[in-house]
Amino acid sequence: MAAENYEAAISLIDEAHSQDPNIAIVDGKDMPCELHYAQKMTHYLSLRSPDASPILKVAIRAQHFRRWEIPRSSYPATKAGYLNWRTFLKKRQADLAAAICVGCNFTADEAAEVAKLIRKEDLKKNEETQILEDVACLVFLDDQFEAFEKEHDEEKIIDILRKTWGKMSERGHELALGIPMSGSSKELIGKALAV
Repeated sequence: MAAENYEAAISLIDEAHSQDPNIAIVDGKDMPCELHYAQKMTHYLSLRSPDASPILKVAIRAQHFRRWEIPRSSYPATKAGYLNWRTFLKKRQADLAAAICVGCNFTADEAAEVAKLIRKEDLKKNEETQILEDVACLVFLDDQFEAFEKEHDEEKIIDILRKTWGKMSERGHELALGIPMSGSSKELIGKALAV
């Protein structure tokens, strides 16, 4: 893949992320939430797989592509509603990202591979899909876990942590254990990992 094609796709993806009306405060400055999320994903990819392919780099950057347009509240507040929302988002995000890739002169196969990764196909069999899953879990633990912790009871948090841990590779576990966390977060992770 030509470097200019990859760079053009990343630029268009970030341009879309910049339109997210939801704001995160990062180092005291306002930043669109999805742009912040995408940059965190790229940061953890650089730690998890420094030699990642351009295809994986694009998929990582587009993993939550335009997610804010389909809020969680647009589906029923049930487990089935959550799963349906996630399934719809994965397909939509993959399709939109693949269209950007085609517009940036990726081959049809390259665009399809980006979409396949965003849909997290062949998890546990495809190394790049596993890397994407690791990175998403690391970003959750680093950037979203403490807020999540405040919204849910301990039993649910421990259940989610166990599920998150189960999705990750050994390398993902190593990186997760190195994330700076509050004492309460570390305690919850300790409880989740206790057999």
